[in-house]
Amino acid sequence: MRKKIILLAASFTLISSACVSPIAVLTVMTHDSFSVSEEVVAAFETEHNAQLQFLKAGDTGTAVNKAVLAKDNPLADVFYGIDNTFLSRALEEDIFESYASPILAEIPETFKLDPDNRALPVDYGDVCLNYDVAFLNENAIDPPSSLEDLLDPSYKGLLVVQNPATSSPGLAFLLATIGHFGEDDYLNFWRGLVENDVLVVNDWETTYYSEFTRWGGTRPIVVSYGSSPPFEVIYAEEPMDEPPTAAVVEDETCFRQIEFVGILKGTQNRDLAEAWVDFMLSTTFQEDLPLQMYVFPVNPQAQLDETFVKYLAVPGQPAFVSPSDIASNRESWIQAWTATVLR
Repeated sequence: MRKKIILLAASFTLISSACVSPIAVLTVMTHDSFSVSEEVVAAFETEHNAQLQFLKAGDTGTAVNKAVLAKDNPLADVFYGIDNTFLSRALEEDIFESYASPILAEIPETFKLDPDNRALPVDYGDVCLNYDVAFLNENAIDPPSSLEDLLDPSYKGLLVVQNPATSSPGLAFLLATIGHFGEDDYLNFWRGLVENDVLVVNDWETTYYSEFTRWGGTRPIVVSYGSSPPFEVIYAEEPMDEPPTAAVVEDETCFRQIEFVGILKGTQNRDLAEAWVDFMLSTTFQEDLPLQMYVFPVNPQAQLDETFVKYLAVPGQPAFVSPSDIASNRESWIQAWTATVLR
């Protein structure tokens, strides 16, 4: 009798195990700045009985190169983090499968740069001039209200920017000047900045935390993000009522970076990949974005932290350069800038 009970128990265990679906693994390739809260990851994994693996592949340009080189044997199922400065290359290399997520209906058309829905918008951030409010007030200097203002002698020695060859915001600001002045005249603007003693450094961290007067530097105007002033409040060591910095968001002074997600061709997990894309566009993921990656949700249904709502300044008309023009001219523009500014 005891042997029969043991056999029945073993049979029940085998049947129960057979009824449990195996956990599917979805690999998501990202840039190195990708971050998401554990709770959000767990929500997706629980709902879909899946395991997410995130493959960080370098900065955006490096990650795109890796995805292109591996397109015949993809490294992942999904690629997130390609932005509008590299979008055309990925589309020309045909690394994505088309997917019209139903949540796209909620996303404003201004973020949709691929009519074939191979790359779907997830988030955006505006690269804008920021300034130290107290410094300008104490020195009776008006904040710049246009790019042209930066050429005025009153701003001599006040501006610090990033090298577009080594910095994503540096490239974005270069593109803002091209979008505003045009390809034939942007270098004249940069020549004027050189004459007005612009300072160029290699990365955003050094620009903001070493050269910006807000953090002990000597330059009160810096290329940063439209989101920087709210973050000054959110992460302040001591509570503050107003941000100590402000962003310049007048027409064609900022450049909008939009980041996209796409399903890589050759995935063996198409259904789960679609579910993850839907999830990235859902409010659960979208509301997690700002405090994880300092970017903003494209889904207008997502609720922002009240500090963002209060202090965030969003440009109504960012400078625009088409992804195809960026793809065709990025390297030549950077080379021309280098010859003009760093000669």
